[in-house]
Amino acid sequence: MSLIEIFTDYVLNRKSLKEYVEVRKTINERGEFNDAKLIRAQEILERLKAEEPEVYEGMYETLAKVYARNAGLTVEYPIEFIRQILRMYRGHETPTQVYEEYKRVLEHYHHDV
Repeated sequence: MSLIEIFTDYVLNRKSLKEYVEVRKTINERGEFNDAKLIRAQEILERLKAEEPEVYEGMYETLAKVYARNAGLTVEYPIEFIRQILRMYRGHETPTQVYEEYKRVLEHYHHDV
């Protein structure tokens, strides 16, 4: 499996990104995020699940819908998901605001060329 396939598996199946950080150390490929960002994303996901489970579930439901639609570069779906997670609990945006913005991705149609 390639690194992006492993990353995708971890994101889609809600596996620990902290474990992924260790797994990818055995693969000689470069990832999109550094270790610190992936660990931070996992901490945010854990906090989100505990404090705002409806947003947590909604984020994953949106990701599943994006995959089901399959209207873009599938390698980007888990990367964009983690980018959105990393926006939570920092600055002035609430997790709900980030979630509402993330859901809007379903309104856009991108196609592989």
